[in-house]
Amino acid sequence: MLPHHQKSLARDWTTPWENLQRCCWNRHISSCMRWPGHYSRAPYPYFSSRHFSLNWKPPCLFESRTPFQYWYWRPDNLSQTSLIHLSSYIMNSEGDEPSSKRRKHQGTIQRHWEYICNHNKDKTKILGDKNVDPKCEDSDNKFDFSVMSYNILSQDLLEDNSHLYRHCRRPVLHWSFRFPNILKEIKHFDADVLCLQEVQEDHYGAEIRPSLESLGYHCEYKMRTGRKPDGCAICFKHSKFSLLSVNPVEFYRRDVPLLDRDNVGLVLLLQPKIPSAASPVICVANTHLLYNPRRGDIKLTQLAMLLAEISSVAHQKDGSFCPIVMCGDFNSVPGSPLYSFIKEGKLNYEGLAIGKVSGQEQSSRGQRILSIPIWPPNLGISQNCVYEVQQLPKVEKTDSDLTQTELDKTEVLVTAEKLSSNLQHHFSLSSVYSHYFPDTGIPEVTTCHSRSAITVDYIFYSAEKEDVARQPGAEVALVGGLKLLARLSLLTEQDLWTVNGLPNENNSSDHLPLLAKFRLEL
Repeated sequence: MLPHHQKSLARDWTTPWENLQRCCWNRHISSCMRWPGHYSRAPYPYFSSRHFSLNWKPPCLFESRTPFQYWYWRPDNLSQTSLIHLSSYIMNSEGDEPSSKRRKHQGTIQRHWEYICNHNKDKTKILGDKNVDPKCEDSDNKFDFSVMSYNILSQDLLEDNSHLYRHCRRPVLHWSFRFPNILKEIKHFDADVLCLQEVQEDHYGAEIRPSLESLGYHCEYKMRTGRKPDGCAICFKHSKFSLLSVNPVEFYRRDVPLLDRDNVGLVLLLQPKIPSAASPVICVANTHLLYNPRRGDIKLTQLAMLLAEISSVAHQKDGSFCPIVMCGDFNSVPGSPLYSFIKEGKLNYEGLAIGKVSGQEQSSRGQRILSIPIWPPNLGISQNCVYEVQQLPKVEKTDSDLTQTELDKTEVLVTAEKLSSNLQHHFSLSSVYSHYFPDTGIPEVTTCHSRSAITVDYIFYSAEKEDVARQPGAEVALVGGLKLLARLSLLTEQDLWTVNGLPNENNSSDHLPLLAKFRLEL
């Protein structure tokens, strides 16, 4: 509430400086007000031109009726009885949203390249200079390529969840405004491989696919099941890769009650176009896991199904796996059990609450403990996240030849195997991003709307980690893996709210695109 001794001035209001300042600080709106001395880039009160005519002249803002001088104005010039005038437009709250989420002047997000392989911080430069972007180069002994992962925000989902975008101006939410911006980003970054999520089917057929094909991409698409309007797409440049196989993954299974959701994944096997007798292959996977924070059992099972398909596609004749890049919106935060399982290759989920798997919420909801095993045997996927092969065991003696003790031992072993709470996978996966800024410890974010600003999007890649401890996201691959050359920096929540969050005039999804450059040693 405003101080009771305020003085009315038409629809706007005036109040003593000290009371106004105290009122605003107590209501947590100081960050959106351009207080002199508090917001260094605006050493003057904010006036919205839309409220005044061209002939408008500033009113007398002080009781002394002295004209207001913008360029000499300082807070120390205000006495305890001085009055400051603010437009009611600025003070109007939009619901109960925090001040950081109220509409601000639109600007441009500044992201820069972080060079990983040479660890030279001096080479980090701001995008915009065409000479800055490190181009991927190929030679006889190496193959460089870039990968973008981008949740482009399905228009139908945007409209069905309009409460998440109350902070946005209506025009920036229209698809006719958003798609040109998204396409502009894709053109600018010029990635060799695109992994897109929330690709709406009608837009994909009419606009997205034709536009990307005109840029030299080959596109593969998997729509969500159950008549859902969107899906996942993987697009790659003809000039860089040949397509060896397309492997869609449907996470809905009619015969498994647990798997009643319509999320999907897509796995491609690509071959680099290089003059080499033994050309290697690269497995690229893309997915969008279930959002529901309280259904960690479904999330883990969907992830296991995707890993099983990757294992099948990436498996080579010598028993090893080809290099893997796994992208997507995993709807899980860094450090969560699901994230740790991807990074570490193992997870003991005994006693783990179902609502804690993804780390999206810290509330007490969804505290049912995960069952052991999580998914039923008829899914056909083992606890090692590979497809189970039905093999008939070699029988050297019949059941009638077994003693009762041997039968008991066999039953105990089978029961113990079935009730294992340990999940594993066989890949050595690293995250391209570190998820926290090293100097401050502030979290990076990949999505930002009216309800939250967190990291849920990732690019994972297969790498042989060095024995020396390094920061997450800065691992260098040895022979047989991928080397991370560079990544496009992420931002903090505060950074994004300075441009009114996401989407905005220049960034037309509620997610940021992730971008990485890799090297495959031949």
